[in-house]
Amino acid sequence: MKGFDVAIIGGGLSGSSTALNLSKKGYSVLILEKEKSQDYKPCAGGMASSMQKFLPLDIRGAIESKIKNVEFRWKASDNVIADLTGESPFWIIKREKFDQLLIDESLKNGVQIIRPVLVEKIAKNNDLWEISCNNQKKYISEFLVVADGSQSKWAGYFKLGPRKPKFANTISLRLKGLGEVPRDSVRFEFGFIKYGFAWAFPQKESLNIGIGSFINNGHLENQTINNKVIRSFGFDDFHYETIKINKRLRIWNGNHPINGDKILAVGDAASLCDPFLAEGIRPSLISSFYAAECIDQCLSGKVDNLNLYTKKVINNWGKSMAWGKRIAQVFYRFPKTGYQLGVKRKTAPQRIAQILSGEMSYEDIAKRVIRRLLTRSEI
Repeated sequence: MKGFDVAIIGGGLSGSSTALNLSKKGYSVLILEKEKSQDYKPCAGGMASSMQKFLPLDIRGAIESKIKNVEFRWKASDNVIADLTGESPFWIIKREKFDQLLIDESLKNGVQIIRPVLVEKIAKNNDLWEISCNNQKKYISEFLVVADGSQSKWAGYFKLGPRKPKFANTISLRLKGLGEVPRDSVRFEFGFIKYGFAWAFPQKESLNIGIGSFINNGHLENQTINNKVIRSFGFDDFHYETIKINKRLRIWNGNHPINGDKILAVGDAASLCDPFLAEGIRPSLISSFYAAECIDQCLSGKVDNLNLYTKKVINNWGKSMAWGKRIAQVFYRFPKTGYQLGVKRKTAPQRIAQILSGEMSYEDIAKRVIRRLLTRSEI
């Protein structure tokens, strides 16, 4: 049995970026991934350009579009447009390319990846992790990273994150062509989806469309509603080349410990997805960066536990999400009021655009927004 400094369960965005950050620091890393390959990643692909600082590689090859403005609409009308400030503050990336860049760079730095393989049992023996898989092999590591996504089995098993995870129901579509959405704009469509919204993010030759319901476990299988959304983006129902994936997305549901003794969870497995806008790339990269940093501190003898990891993620993400959750609970229960008094307020679209680009957090604006939505009056 070969031993590693770190074993990572899951080779998606969170797992591969954690592996890359650790391998750049000189550690031996093993990734165990259950999928042989995945040609399509069900992800809108929106990413604040400021997130580049959390990655030790150039990702320009994965950028499909650079966004200049954000458009908000209520049932295909009542448009509000916000311009993004700065030099290309928001990118649309192709997740298949992005994830492959991370894996390729990780492999160059000595990371080993085994796929497809299922992790069947994890136990601790003599302060080391023993991981048994369905290939009849056992792997040993000093530290363990849980990065197996929204359907994580191991986060709950090791009591990482909320005891009762909260999920959003989502449908992800990729349609050939851009419909009526400009290449340099993203669009958010409110009013069609109960307790949620729809979004459209342009790639070079296709459009990523998402539909999400965020409270009360809302259902999304109403074909009539789905077709209204598709038409609102400039397509004739599903008569185009379409890839469709239904997914339960594990969203942020309170600040909870996401580390234990020589173990931590990152990304969706740690329940870090934005509960208002369903953003998952940014928390994946933030948590992966701090995971590698804190594991490095332990392996180099600077600290003797990973507790600082949970604190860093809370300070850099969780505090903002606490307000994002409150906004979501109010907005999605009273969406028309929220749109009129929230989105259509003079400064609101720009504020949401600044959240997307990483310039502002929910915490910066939430108290004023919630008061406005609840009192239905100007502040």
